[in-house]
Amino acid sequence: MTMKIRIVFMVMLLLGAFYFTFFYTEEKQAADRENVQQTETGKDPADVVSAHTVTVKLERVYLDGEISEEIVQETIWSMEDFWAAYADWQLIDMNEEEVVFQKQVDDISPLLKTNGYFGISENGVLSIFNGKPGQAEIIQSFFQIDVEKLESNSHETLMKGIPVKSKQQFEEVLESFKQYSVPE
Repeated sequence: MTMKIRIVFMVMLLLGAFYFTFFYTEEKQAADRENVQQTETGKDPADVVSAHTVTVKLERVYLDGEISEEIVQETIWSMEDFWAAYADWQLIDMNEEEVVFQKQVDDISPLLKTNGYFGISENGVLSIFNGKPGQAEIIQSFFQIDVEKLESNSHETLMKGIPVKSKQQFEEVLESFKQYSVPE
């Protein structure tokens, strides 16, 4: 191992030790204090429902087909509170360790807003690219375009790429090129 790798490894170990020394113990102390308070109020600790920690996966499905995932750790003290927190999400899957929720988002994805371009693929399909057409990968394909019907400036515009900045623009571009689609 080189000296740089050893130094990076040592720094990571020190950061981990720092975390467990100062943060992990505070959480444990707070739980112990709560148990003491429950005992002092006359509740039998055996009657107190213990917390359960699960991994919650939040999937957001955007209009352009992109799916973003967010993973959080949740400590469940009350099932009513847990379900209330995710009332506007649809339950997809659930087991003892993981709960998966999904939500349909009526907008285009952040990826598309920052780096999405409408363009035409090599085989004449209207597509969205992650970057300018010809230089980037296709995110989503829509329909075959009859290139012969396209006006030359529209064809050139698609070859250069049309940036996608909003849901409204996304829908307008799809609608405007739908008339040039090849019937299936």
